[in-house]
Amino acid sequence: MQFPYELALGWRYTRAGRATRRNGFISFISGVSMLGIALGVAALIIVLSVMNGFQKEVRDRMLSVVSHIEIFAPDGSALPDVNRTMAEAKSNPAVVGAAPFVAAQALLARGEDMKGALVRGIDPAHEGEVTDVATHNAPALATLTSGSFHVVLGVELARSLGVRVGDVVTLIAPGGQVTPAGVVPRLKQMTVSGTFDSGHYEYDSSMAMLHYEDAQRLFRLEGPTGIRLKLQDLHAAPAVARELVNTLSDHLFIRDWTQQNKTWFAAVQVEKRMMFIILTLIVAVAAFNLVSTLVMTVTDKRADIAILRTLGASPSSIMGIFMVQGAMVGVIGTFGGLALGLLVALNIDVIVPAIEHLLGASFLPKDIYLISKMPSDPQSSDIVPIGIISLILAFVATIYPSWRASRVNPAEALRYE
Repeated sequence: MQFPYELALGWRYTRAGRATRRNGFISFISGVSMLGIALGVAALIIVLSVMNGFQKEVRDRMLSVVSHIEIFAPDGSALPDVNRTMAEAKSNPAVVGAAPFVAAQALLARGEDMKGALVRGIDPAHEGEVTDVATHNAPALATLTSGSFHVVLGVELARSLGVRVGDVVTLIAPGGQVTPAGVVPRLKQMTVSGTFDSGHYEYDSSMAMLHYEDAQRLFRLEGPTGIRLKLQDLHAAPAVARELVNTLSDHLFIRDWTQQNKTWFAAVQVEKRMMFIILTLIVAVAAFNLVSTLVMTVTDKRADIAILRTLGASPSSIMGIFMVQGAMVGVIGTFGGLALGLLVALNIDVIVPAIEHLLGASFLPKDIYLISKMPSDPQSSDIVPIGIISLILAFVATIYPSWRASRVNPAEALRYE
């Protein structure tokens, strides 16, 4: 099969002129355009991969503490019938685990230090069915027994209070009790029997776990305030929550993990869209540098165009030659950017620590960004559109200069040759 001469000439114009002084500047501008497209595409892939990795990492660490679905009474009181509600929830085929809990807020005091805490009463025998933190910290949670009034603190909370395993802290419950001397806050001394590390700073710095029966006594409840559920597919949580609304006997509130952190996830999605738009503009600027490259090439090749026209080349063929030239720059730049972007995105866990070590700085303080390592999660749903958009922009940028080349008058071009 004969190779179309438009493709051959377009490719020749793309790579020619690098060794000649006359076309050296044109080749330089062409190379800059190609490099700009490659860097823009690579930047898009790297940034979106890091944002995907950040979202996935925070979500997974969040779900190691937060369950997929929570069921609780409307007024925050004890559930009417915990066992029945658990049985009805487990009858849903999507539910793989269920555990009761008591949720409350309190103050923890150690000497003059006092910290607010999210107190969670758990059943150590079933907590591992619904959260990964219970599985990873099973020895510590095994120390929580009914009546012992032991407490397991997040590692950051324990550090801020300056306590270790075996120390005593004072839990100050809200409400208080009425005495002849007035209203006195309810205090209970508890022994720190362990610590847990979820990898999520927000929970590690504010959560305290104890046995749910001890929590019931402390907060004067008749039973657990809710039930936590784990699903086979965490992404099915909203649909399963809607199903449970129709299958549970009592009038209860149901909340899935997307509702608990709805604002955060929405903010991440908006930020991701804005970064995509901003970085796409960088690719667009690089792609439209092709206009100036092709305009100069057309001006330089006017005699060649005239000769081709006199030999019988049609205007569409001339247009095709220069469109091939511009498209080749876009294709090479796009695929080069894809390769560079994926190379960095897939090895960012090695590259970023090396840069941090070299500069002696930390890019992600975990008390601000919730995680301390730069994550990356390249997804085809981002990479494919980036490549397509880059190729389209490069193709569009070639249309006008190529059309102008097809309009060159052979007689005028050859007059001074």
